Amino acid sequence: MAQQFEDRFHRQFYYLRLSVTDVCNFRCQYCLPDGYRPEPGKPTGFLGLDEIRRVVEGFAMCGTNKVRITGGEPSMRRDFTEIIETVASTPGIRDVATTTNGYRLKKQVSAWREAGLTKLNVSIDSLDPKMFHLITGENRFHDVMAGIDAAFASGFEQVKVNTVLLKNRNSHDFRQFLAWIKDKPIQLRFIELMQTGQMDRFFAQYHQSGVSLRNQLLAEGWQLAQRRLNDGPAEVYQHPDYLGEIGLILPYDDGFCESCNRLRVSAKGKLHLCLFGEAGVELRDLLANDASQDALIARIRESLQSKKKTHFLHQGNSGMTPHLASIGG
Repeated sequence: MAQQFEDRFHRQFYYLRLSVTDVCNFRCQYCLPDGYRPEPGKPTGFLGLDEIRRVVEGFAMCGTNKVRITGGEPSMRRDFTEIIETVASTPGIRDVATTTNGYRLKKQVSAWREAGLTKLNVSIDSLDPKMFHLITGENRFHDVMAGIDAAFASGFEQVKVNTVLLKNRNSHDFRQFLAWIKDKPIQLRFIELMQTGQMDRFFAQYHQSGVSLRNQLLAEGWQLAQRRLNDGPAEVYQHPDYLGEIGLILPYDDGFCESCNRLRVSAKGKLHLCLFGEAGVELRDLLANDASQDALIARIRESLQSKKKTHFLHQGNSGMTPHLASIGG
């Protein structure tokens, strides 16, 4: 194995978030409220299977052992199951995860698991079907919930559920969420709303800090679980009376970036060192054939030396990120 990917702050990168499309069929208020619109004047050609194989192999050779396949909505790809197989068959990759809106979960999750998917995140922003419809633009709450049941039936021991915390939308539903996970192996992850270039006004209206949830959990006996090398950014809390867990993703918290262990590759082959960062480093010219793998690794390694110590969200600077679907959230 080549030397572990590491930046100048000695952070090591075990986790790749690989976007395979920026297309999404939901219209979530905090991401794509007007629906998906291709970037004007830019081709829509996303990474093919061979390109995906090459980029994952390059990362795996340098210590990455977890890949999360993201979108947009990744299951919009007709070859999504083949993408899972491609990633899962890469030597060195132990965890293959995806994040989905659950649109095709009920019908396809069994095939995804057979293809090698080991971890599953489903986005559910409210347990109230009407509020779910309002937030996502889609009246599919019951379909998504049935998809979670299908995931357990297909053999997943735990499902992670992502909920973007929205003031006056779902922030008052905390008790309902807790009751839901009391006897279910669900890790419910509250994600603090993050400011992006196209959503400044929405952020100002609906942002709510997740620190109050953390304080409430601690006061009620929840305890912080130990973090593993390839875990995502969530602080995970456990309680002896609950089968489920609570995760908090608090990007505005001091020290949030100190434990960064993940890099991103966009659906069109650009390396992004941070969700809120620069325009990206072109990798696609090195994904055309297997002979370019050493050059690919060298470019990634060189790029890591320009990774910043932290994002600049506290200054209201979301970098070049127009919305969360653009490079996989």
